[in-house]
Amino acid sequence: MRELVYYAAVTLDGYIAGPDGQFDAFMIAGDHMDAINRRFADTLPTDAAAALGIPQHLDRFDTVLMGANTYAVGGVTSPYRHLRQIVFSRTRTATAENLEVTDDDPVDVVRRLKGEEGADIWLCGGGTLAATLADQIDRLILKRQPLLFGSGIPLFGERAYRPAQFEVVESIAYESGVVFTELTRRRDL
Repeated sequence: MRELVYYAAVTLDGYIAGPDGQFDAFMIAGDHMDAINRRFADTLPTDAAAALGIPQHLDRFDTVLMGANTYAVGGVTSPYRHLRQIVFSRTRTATAENLEVTDDDPVDVVRRLKGEEGADIWLCGGGTLAATLADQIDRLILKRQPLLFGSGIPLFGERAYRPAQFEVVESIAYESGVVFTELTRRRDL
C-alpha cells in the first residue's frame, strides 16, 4: 500500500518557513545535499534537477500534495511536472502539465490515492495541510536545520489534541549541522 510521507525541511524550533513564507535561510549547500538529492531526487523541482544533472526515476514518489501557499512559493506553474501534482485550494485555479487543483477534502483525496497503485505520496507542505492530514501521515522525513526562526509557519498547524507516536527508522547527522531523520507511525498503540 502507498504511504503518505511528509518530507520537509524544518528549523530547530519547528518552522518550515518564516512568518511571511520565507525559506531562504535554509541551507541549500553543504555535505548533506548530495546524499539527500541522490536519495530523494524526485522531490527536486523538475527544472532544478535537470539543471543539476540529477536523474528523476519516480522510484520513491510519483505524487506530490501541496497547499495553495506552498504551491505559490516557487512562482512556477508546474514545479514538479515529473510527478502528479495535487494542489488543495478553495480559490486558486491553474492548468498545467500533471497539475490538478482541487477543493476536495484532503483526507478523502489521500484515502483514495492510497488505494491506487503507485509509489508513495509526498506531502510537500504546508503546515495547515499537514495538520489536516496528520492522521493519514505514515512516515515523516525531516531535514532539521541548525536554525531558529522564532516565528513562522509551523511544521504542523493547529489541530485537536490527538497524540500520535512515531519511531525513528534512521537518523543521520551531517557536519553542516543538518540532521536527516526518518520516522514511521506506530500503529500498535
